[in-house]
Order: sequence, then structure tokens, then C-alpha cells
Amino acid sequence: MIMATIIGMAIVTMVPRFIPAFIMEKISLRPWLNRWLNAIPFAALGALVFPGIMTVIPEQPWIGLLGGLTATIIALFNLNVIFAVVGAILTVFLLTM
Repeated sequence: MIMATIIGMAIVTMVPRFIPAFIMEKISLRPWLNRWLNAIPFAALGALVFPGIMTVIPEQPWIGLLGGLTATIIALFNLNVIFAVVGAILTVFLLTM
């Protein structure tokens, strides 16, 4: 019974994830809608990262903002994301010493 429940939950979870993949390759979207949909991951990432930037040190939010600014500047040079992360970490580390 438990195994049937697990398999059933897996199927119920997988179906809504697979259906859009098969439908979207057959549908042609307008360019503005496609650009808007492509921007959603960046907006979600910003919504997840920004509160963390502000709470690195709650009493001094400017330290987190400078770390985020450092990561943004490094990212504008189209370097690998690991360099942006390490740059932000180093900035926050040096400012908290």
C-alpha cells in the first residue's frame, strides 16, 4: 500500500511538469511574451537573493549591499558566476574584519 501511494504521488507530481514541456515546443509565442518569460528566472533569483543581501549583518545592511554590488560589477564583465560569488564573499569578509 505504501509503495502504491509513493508511485501515485510521483505520477501526480510528474504529469504537471512534463505536459508543459510537450505543449510548449508546439506553440509559437509572440516575441514580447517570450522575452517576458525568459526574464522570470532572473526576477525570482533577485527576489530570493536580495533579502539575504540585506541581512548579512542586520545592524549594517550596507555591508551586504556592497557585497551584492561587487557581485553585480563582476557579473557585468561576463565572468563565471563563481567569480561573482567569491568576490561578494571576499568583500563582505574584508568589510567585517
